[in-house]
Amino acid sequence: MDTENNKSRRNFIKSSVIAGTLLPFMSNDLFADVLGSKKVIEPLNVSVFSKHLQFLNYQDMADAAAGLGFNGVDLTVRPKGHVLPERVETDLPKAMEAIQKAGLATTMITTAVQDANDPTDRKLLETASGLGVKYYRMNWLKYPEGKSIPEAMMQFKKTLTAISHLNRKLNITGCYQNHSGNLAGASIWELWEILKNADQRNMGVQYDIRHAVVEGGMSWKNGLNLIHPHIKILAIKDCIWLKKNGSWVVENVPLGEGMVDFKSYFKILKEFNIQVPVSLHYEYSLGGAEHGASTITTDKQIIFAHMKRDLNKLQQLWQEA
Repeated sequence: MDTENNKSRRNFIKSSVIAGTLLPFMSNDLFADVLGSKKVIEPLNVSVFSKHLQFLNYQDMADAAAGLGFNGVDLTVRPKGHVLPERVETDLPKAMEAIQKAGLATTMITTAVQDANDPTDRKLLETASGLGVKYYRMNWLKYPEGKSIPEAMMQFKKTLTAISHLNRKLNITGCYQNHSGNLAGASIWELWEILKNADQRNMGVQYDIRHAVVEGGMSWKNGLNLIHPHIKILAIKDCIWLKKNGSWVVENVPLGEGMVDFKSYFKILKEFNIQVPVSLHYEYSLGGAEHGASTITTDKQIIFAHMKRDLNKLQQLWQEA
């Protein structure tokens, strides 16, 4: 409860703000607080990556995601996924119906699409678009043997450009994930290059901060500054470097326990006004669920507890940034 002194101070500040005498010297937070309208930060719109729930059928998966507080499901529609590509016409509608029945959305799916001329890839995208899916993640591209990197990147440019044109025709948006390692696009700078000729309205990036930090080290902010106009989806997870058996390896950890500087990251996203769907991943040890196993070795309630914990942590970090 305010004391008389606090009330007097607040009244003085209010009158001074109105008069314009203190306005140039006040922080945005103080200014909003004084006027009784402190800015409300909307929670992130978060989908769970269904790879980690592949031990459940469609309805149980959807019900679990809803019960945990997710807004949607990032559904795996790929080999060994929740929906197999060759069964997309029959099974994708079933999966999406279950998700919608649970009160959630299927804004995005994760696929192995990589060729605009492949009949299976085209049928998958046609079906997904027809059902209202807005975004999909495509497969990663690999550098072929016997070709220089510049030669390979020229081919990758053509591949992504062709896919972007198909996307535009189907009114769906494709995303390429920056994934650490030797895949094409592991470096944000090469990803920016191979996206140059693609239709930016229908082809972009699923920006993964975990992989960006692994590859970018201390310069990940430069990469984010470069690629941010292309970001269509955010993938969220965390990790640390560990030395095991004499070698340095990356180990995934629960959100907020690793080396990703989420405070700085989320501040940058807010500065760029990046408001896109989020896919939350769980790559640390969860009884096989982290790898998309259909049979798990950990009680599902323990897995659900980890999922809920990371979702809450994500929203907390977003609010605090």
